[in-house]
Amino acid sequence: MRSTSGSRPVGIRYDGRLAVCIGPCDDSQQLAPGGSFTASDARADRIMSRACGETEFANHRSATLLLRTTLYRNGRPRGGPAAARPLVRAGRSPYGDAVDHVAFAEDFDGPDLDGSVWLPHYLPVWSSRASTAATYSVRDSCLTLSIPPDQGLWCGDLHTPPMRVSGIQSGNFSGPVGSTAGQQPFLPAQTVREEQDTLRGFLPTGGHLEIRCRMTISPRSMAAFWLVGFEDRPERCGEICLVEVFGRSVEPGASAEVGMGLHAFRDPELTEDFAAPRLPVDVAAFHTYAVGWDADEAVFAVDGREVRRCPRPPTYPMQLMLGVFDFLEWSTGDDDHLVPELVVDWIRTDSAG
Repeated sequence: MRSTSGSRPVGIRYDGRLAVCIGPCDDSQQLAPGGSFTASDARADRIMSRACGETEFANHRSATLLLRTTLYRNGRPRGGPAAARPLVRAGRSPYGDAVDHVAFAEDFDGPDLDGSVWLPHYLPVWSSRASTAATYSVRDSCLTLSIPPDQGLWCGDLHTPPMRVSGIQSGNFSGPVGSTAGQQPFLPAQTVREEQDTLRGFLPTGGHLEIRCRMTISPRSMAAFWLVGFEDRPERCGEICLVEVFGRSVEPGASAEVGMGLHAFRDPELTEDFAAPRLPVDVAAFHTYAVGWDADEAVFAVDGREVRRCPRPPTYPMQLMLGVFDFLEWSTGDDDHLVPELVVDWIRTDSAG
């Protein structure tokens, strides 16, 4: 089939579920089935779309099921600056609902972060952009956040306990220097040290959000992916955390305590609802962490399996936050050479942000 819908995405469904969503782009988009459809359930047919990519299907009860799509652009596997957004997204929501479109998808295929979406700093308003710069790389279609041994402290003169951070965020906001208008203050009546340019890179208010990532952390470090209110109004400060793992909870190769839920902070309308159940996941390997939320409920899942639910999450504009943290006070004295890492394969959502 060929998309002829202009700027609107076209969906291919199986049994009422979305299998493929073809979105708008500058190039022609075509999935051209041209192979056998008689494979058994155990063997996939490979069907080449000459214009766009390669798709694998398998049969089940005489029906065709999509397994995987690999996108091509101009005859080459997707990659490079022009492919910062995928054209085809396969699969469905882990909550059983069809995902009608993918409004935002970051596959980290370019040579660097997209500056219109991401700020490679962690809450610079309370310090400065120069002293909060993340250590990161974008290569092999992944973002890697890391903390090398020579990286300095984050807000070293104010924050207790002392910690180092490499983080990126999809929004940024502050008032003038000396005001209290800033995101996620950690002290009472904390004042702005460096006024920030406003960035509204991506600010979802609900929907389905997924991240595929892995982490290398020790007992002194932690990695996380969460959303926090943009705080254009001070009370819009709540948090939805998809994944937070402290290295001291990890049983290597076996399990970890995976934090997820809601933090109310200074939002009087929210209720604190956070837990870190031990799950049988090796966090050093890639896993998919997800949340689906609306005004009634947030549903958290890992690798497509529901883990917990939280009522009444925030639905005001929320910015994405990714970070890896190193806590010096937790050092055992022989671990200063360790480099914690958070490696992100992709982030996807059906929210327009």
